Amino acid sequence: MFDTLTSMMLIIITLISFLVHLYSIGYMSSDPHISRFMAYLSLFTVFMLFLVTADNFIQMFLGWEGVGLSSYLLINFWFTRLQANKAAIKAMIVNRVGDFGLIIGLSLMYALFKSLNYYVIFPLGFLYNLDTITILNIEFNYLNLICFFIFIGAVGKSAQIGLHT
Repeated sequence: MFDTLTSMMLIIITLISFLVHLYSIGYMSSDPHISRFMAYLSLFTVFMLFLVTADNFIQMFLGWEGVGLSSYLLINFWFTRLQANKAAIKAMIVNRVGDFGLIIGLSLMYALFKSLNYYVIFPLGFLYNLDTITILNIEFNYLNLICFFIFIGAVGKSAQIGLHT
């Protein structure tokens, strides 16, 4: 998808990525494994661009998974250091919590809309704002439940308050 929000995010991502790459060249210049680090950094940028250009929730999810994988690789770059290894594992566990929330939200979304395409879901959202679902004899608004689980997914995958360590 390519709209004004996407184009702004592409500009921001490529600009910040360029600056991070530029800084990293100087910072890592004496490290013998700079090529591996730069590959991980470039992989992070590619998945971030993949994430923001998604036109459906599956592609968005795969982009977010790639960003999570790249984060793990960057955090664990000096894998011989115990603290780096522990931090990378901790980040991956928090990411899995986010995955769980996101997968539940996307599953509920697919059950309601029969699609995960942005162009199908966003225009039809208002038609389903009164639909409810009963879970364990408790009635929930379907869209609120979907938004809650997607929010949990975003919090977990971004390590925001509540799921940060």
